[in-house]
Amino acid sequence: MKKSSIHVCSNCGYEMVGHMGKCPECNSWGTLVEKQIDTKKNSKLSSKNSSNKPSKRLYEIESINSDRIITNMEEFNRVMGGGIVKDSVTIVAARPGAGKSTLLLQVANELATMNRKVLYASGEESESQIKARADRIINTISPNLWVVSDNSMDSVLSNIEKTDPDLIIIDSIQTFTLDSFPGSRAGSPTQTMECAYELVKVAKNPERPRAVFVIGQMTKEDEIAGVRALEHLVDAVLLIEGESGEELRSLLATKNRYGSTGEMGFFSMSEKGMLSIDNPSEYFMTKREDNNLVSGSSLTVVREGTRPIILEIESLVSDSFTPYPSRIGESMKREHLNTLVSILEQRGGIKLYDKNVVIKTTGGIRLKEQASNLAVIMSMVSSVFDVGIPNDYVFISDVGLTGELKKVPSLESRLKEVDRMGFRKAFVAEGYGKNLSIKNLEIIEKKSLRDVINYVFK
Repeated sequence: MKKSSIHVCSNCGYEMVGHMGKCPECNSWGTLVEKQIDTKKNSKLSSKNSSNKPSKRLYEIESINSDRIITNMEEFNRVMGGGIVKDSVTIVAARPGAGKSTLLLQVANELATMNRKVLYASGEESESQIKARADRIINTISPNLWVVSDNSMDSVLSNIEKTDPDLIIIDSIQTFTLDSFPGSRAGSPTQTMECAYELVKVAKNPERPRAVFVIGQMTKEDEIAGVRALEHLVDAVLLIEGESGEELRSLLATKNRYGSTGEMGFFSMSEKGMLSIDNPSEYFMTKREDNNLVSGSSLTVVREGTRPIILEIESLVSDSFTPYPSRIGESMKREHLNTLVSILEQRGGIKLYDKNVVIKTTGGIRLKEQASNLAVIMSMVSSVFDVGIPNDYVFISDVGLTGELKKVPSLESRLKEVDRMGFRKAFVAEGYGKNLSIKNLEIIEKKSLRDVINYVFK
């Protein structure tokens, strides 16, 4: 037996061979402490203990991913790619208080009511705390939902053997430890990865596949705490986004081996937990009567993941009494807003050099697509003229620096959503609205921004 040494950061638990003045993980100085470890080097023994698992022909392997576990939360199913794959490992991460534990506890009880055994293991909360939260957000707690409060992953693995669950939830992975690594504390890269490896083994067991959900803590930089290898190891990574003081929560798949990466679902945080918003287009716009026109409002269609959503954009253009007017984009980058203001001034003929401009979206969705540019500009024009745009007009186009309207991706799917919601007219770039199978919607093609302004405001 040969003794070797490693250096461990006392601040974040990062382990490395050799010594540096600064920890490469948390950038702290003077926190690396040398520790002695025992290593065994016996290649013959390692070869003898290897499983030597034989290879298989790919077409002969039975696929179980098509048989998914479906919940009653449509938005959750959408983000998961149609449901939970039975032998998958998923990380759910968010800022503190965003609702990750609440969401997974709801999912756990819902599947338990479908006669599936669920084990909820927490290293952060006591059993009574979990019960108190369940009483608040769940009407009837299923007898198939099991709970264990312990920081030992060995204890969790033992409970998995006893209860034989179909779904396992770990809250959170950074709080668990394995007894076989006594030199590393909870949350260190070694403990986090080794615990994750054990969970992957449990999930991928061909004789008894199980779905595993792992809650991950986040750093101040809004990244999952620990090494990046943790994200590579799992099958899906879900992020819950939303401000703590607001009801809206979005669930985003930044990685999904069994679905669409970038898919997004929407939830409303309430006293009864996370409620699925099954028709986001109604949530992100204001319902008004046809004769109730409000200046400064326009509609567009954005894509969140693979789904088109009708979104209301609001503008407020007011007189400025300072040499430098304000440009405030609550839902878009300031540089983007300044570009659109310049286009409107130069190509639309409307001067805003002495005007304050404020832009926001209903529901707080950030504008990340160029397809919303025409709608943003038209909302500003409406505010300047103090004339409302008809409530059944929708604008789907980019606007170039020349003032010309530009094509946008996935135009047909956007127009179908507009038609489904019962709107009457959609404005698109010239030459891109033809030969589209849209039944009741009038597609109006225009060449330039000035053409759209003249049409809408006569």
